[in-house]
Amino acid sequence: MSNIVEIKVPDIGDFDTVEVIEILVAVGDTIEAEQSLITVESDKASMEIPASQGGVVKALKVKLGDKVGEGSVILEVEASGAAAPVQAPAAAQAPAPAAQAAAPAPV
Repeated sequence: MSNIVEIKVPDIGDFDTVEVIEILVAVGDTIEAEQSLITVESDKASMEIPASQGGVVKALKVKLGDKVGEGSVILEVEASGAAAPVQAPAAAQAPAPAAQAAAPAPV
């Protein structure tokens, strides 16, 4: 029932690999989409890599000093959005018939 998602390094521009200089989250942390996960550094600049999805961090796949590139797995999360799409349609359908049934009575 768990929905484990790998968070990967996005396109980092002209760099093949960059070094991980800071890890901003830990196993067990709840993260939000777009939250910074790690800081990487090239010979020209440093940049923070954000999460593409929120959830609970289940495993870190990088450590300080690792070299990462586009597509490298940073960590695994149990996606927080996994339950929402399943529950949202049911919640949206339940009020609709009630609203339709209630609407004709006052009119």
